[in-house]
Amino acid sequence: MRMLNNHSIALLVTVLAALFTLFTALSYGAADISLTDVFKSIFTSTEGSFNTRIIVELRMPRTLLAFLAGSGLAIAGLILQTVTRNPLADPYLFGISSGASLGVVILMAFVGISAGFALSAAALAGSLVAMSLLILIAGRQQSGQVESMLLAGVALSFLFSAFTSLLLYWSDPQAVAAILFWTLGSFARAQWATLWLPFVVIVLCTFTMLSFRRQLNAMLLGDESAITLGVRVHRFRILMLVLSSLITAVLVAMCGGIGFVGLMVPHIVRFFISQGSLSGLLVTSLVGGTFMVWVDVLARTLLTNQELPVGVITAAIGSVFFLSLLYFRKRQV
Repeated sequence: MRMLNNHSIALLVTVLAALFTLFTALSYGAADISLTDVFKSIFTSTEGSFNTRIIVELRMPRTLLAFLAGSGLAIAGLILQTVTRNPLADPYLFGISSGASLGVVILMAFVGISAGFALSAAALAGSLVAMSLLILIAGRQQSGQVESMLLAGVALSFLFSAFTSLLLYWSDPQAVAAILFWTLGSFARAQWATLWLPFVVIVLCTFTMLSFRRQLNAMLLGDESAITLGVRVHRFRILMLVLSSLITAVLVAMCGGIGFVGLMVPHIVRFFISQGSLSGLLVTSLVGGTFMVWVDVLARTLLTNQELPVGVITAAIGSVFFLSLLYFRKRQV
């Protein structure tokens, strides 16, 4: 009962923190707007005013996209860490993000930066190619399957990154600048018209993963124990990898490359709550979304009249976090 209460309290706190973050983040930007004006713009009819247009047309879709991106990457990272039993597993580690980025860069190089929904299709195609190669190389092995997947994923990530760099080298200099900023991660392209796609994909994939939480808990015990509990380990692992790649592909197409979120957020949540329960999975998703919104606020406000790439900030925070984690673990030993 005590554990249940702790889980409920943690879920309630994260829900309140997420709501507070979504509302407060709307007041930050190049033009500072008070929380009172934010409230009036959202809940009262002040159509046509300058503040309303800034909040409703620019900041709200951007903030929601940032929350969806953080939530999706956090849950994808948690699922990958669970099915591989590796705390360092991440969509980037398996080459999923690099494959999606390569697909988008190929489309941008030949069609242009404003390819619309074709970007999501190109990212999905690239991530599925990466997943197919990963499964072809390591998926058929029953012994050492997880280790083989990790090594193959790292190799594929470097391979796709090399092809991406080669395309950038051959592309037009003006297109290279736009593509390079996109690859570093940004929510500047957020629009109401395109926000439904990541929302639908992330919600469907997340609820699908939540419905398999019993199998996920069994996977934490090891492949042999999971098999004795009736889990088809090989098929289940591939299913989770496909769902994670789908989330990553859509987010890469919309936001570019944003690393360390799926790696870092599950570790942070593990300090406070067990992630094997339903509330633990939901807390991980909410913490990821809240974290990403504040990172986006920092990217928009850290420099005057200039926006930093979101991926640069997450990489800096993630690197410091894991160096600290390794240091304290070494001291405990």
